[in-house]
Amino acid sequence: MSADDESFHPLGEEWENDLEGMLDDTEYDTDLGMAMAEDAMRVTRGELSEADFHEKYHEDVLEEFGEDNRPTQEAYEKAQEEAKGTVGRMLSRFDGDGEEPRRDVMKKMGAGAAAVGLGAWATVDDGEQQAAAAQDDEDESGAPEGGEGDVQWGMAIDLERCDGCLSCVTACSSENNLDQGVNWMYVLEFEDPGASSSTSRNRLVRPCQHCTDAPCEKVCPTTARHTRDSDGLVLTDYDVCIGCRYCQVACPYGVNYFQWDEPDISTDEIAEFHEDMDGDHMTTDDGYGSERWVDSRAPRGVMSKCTMCPTRQDGQMGDEMVGTTACEEACPPDAIQFGNMHDETSDPQAYAANPARGRTLAQINPPSADELEEDLEGADDDLESVLEAADLDEEELGLMIAVQLTGGDEMGDGDGDVAELENDVTEALAAIEDHGLGLANQEVLAELDLADEPDLDEPADGDEEGVDVDEEDADADDEAEEEEGEDDEEENDDEDDDEDDNGFEPDEEAAQFLLEQFAGTPASNFKLLEEQGTNPNIIYLGNEPGPQAEQTEPTGSGVNYEDISYERADGESVEAVDNRKDVLDEGTVGDAGVSL
Repeated sequence: MSADDESFHPLGEEWENDLEGMLDDTEYDTDLGMAMAEDAMRVTRGELSEADFHEKYHEDVLEEFGEDNRPTQEAYEKAQEEAKGTVGRMLSRFDGDGEEPRRDVMKKMGAGAAAVGLGAWATVDDGEQQAAAAQDDEDESGAPEGGEGDVQWGMAIDLERCDGCLSCVTACSSENNLDQGVNWMYVLEFEDPGASSSTSRNRLVRPCQHCTDAPCEKVCPTTARHTRDSDGLVLTDYDVCIGCRYCQVACPYGVNYFQWDEPDISTDEIAEFHEDMDGDHMTTDDGYGSERWVDSRAPRGVMSKCTMCPTRQDGQMGDEMVGTTACEEACPPDAIQFGNMHDETSDPQAYAANPARGRTLAQINPPSADELEEDLEGADDDLESVLEAADLDEEELGLMIAVQLTGGDEMGDGDGDVAELENDVTEALAAIEDHGLGLANQEVLAELDLADEPDLDEPADGDEEGVDVDEEDADADDEAEEEEGEDDEEENDDEDDDEDDNGFEPDEEAAQFLLEQFAGTPASNFKLLEEQGTNPNIIYLGNEPGPQAEQTEPTGSGVNYEDISYERADGESVEAVDNRKDVLDEGTVGDAGVSL
């Protein structure tokens, strides 16, 4: 948006005006929805405490909706007095205005996932000491930064690997039985006149960001929009949602859709299609003994968005599908990596930590150890013979070694696709070494562009030009050195497998350079609208949209939306459309080409 744009919404004045007009068409208070959305974003930016935010709108929400299931300042102070200021004891006694998970209660009281907003209570009772003590309790909890659990599902999306095929869009729409134009996964291209020149394409893949501190959750009067304790997914309980659309206004990313009409496919048809599955692909366990309708398409009159496939994460589609999503599974160039953002060995974290290495792993296809053993049987153990027998070229073998050299101690330690590929590389290289080719040998690595050529002509210390050396003495010295070298090699073989008998150690920097030469490095590594403080759980690799970025119309992706289709559980084929407004008389956010 432009510098003189005074709108509060990150997506600009045009977007904000559309949102306001959309609320005008509902039965709910437009001014309240706009004000709550603006203040919810202030909360995520740290400009307003959670406690003050909830107190500020509690009476208005009660008047408008007849309920406000969020804890209020009055309830918090009462619980604080009863628990004598101890946050943990207070939480054990606090019931709120309804049954809510502990994490939700903490966030809405002002404690948040990491004691957000507790400073607001400093002047209420015991002053700064009480707030500081509560903060210390949270800091010592051992919870990973950005959430309280061991799992926070998220993604790394390589925008430079994305070819715009829209396979992710159709896979998401098909698995979730979405109506035409309800693009939970959305691929767009943009123009950015203010950006510096780059060879990277201006393309953005936009699912829900599943923010750790989601403003859409803060404005929901019924707690239909909620964050799951078990895995950090931000979901909508369709049974609880009243369709006020306040979450739609408060979302900085424009990912929400309102279900105007009856869905094109019934719940009975969805359940029947998944009758062999351990579940109905719609309801999941909330972790507290209750089923919540949070997956698949929404019923009429409620909000929906990308869910990151909770049915998969809960094991209803089989253990092998946990830690996967439909969009990631369908992506031909492996541009989407899904996994646990709290685990540095997970696919998204490992990929984002070294994109050149991640890209290389996605592109190479090492032969199996069994195939190599069979191919190498009877072949000589020099480099040329091994490459010929294994049907490898120098680049392929060099990249495999580079992947191993840059893998560190955690090579193959994860449980995702990256770790599986790492193990494939490790096993293939081990088979080659077992055949007799020393992959840590300087001469071998030099031929693979991973080391300098060894200097074999360097004179020994003390030798001078023109001085004759007694040949017998030289031969004796050579024999002694050879025997000593053999003894040293036996001694040190277990200490350092990466060093050869000349003390040469493979160069990790050379390996990284080779990976970057092959796969390239992204223009940037960023989280979308990170300055808003929402802590989104998607890492992007590629060109970051700037303040002047505008979506191009039409999308201009690798494939046009009107050229693709997807199949629903009822067998119907649905033609995709870029803009939901082409289908409905009234539009939804996420469809219009406006400022990014």
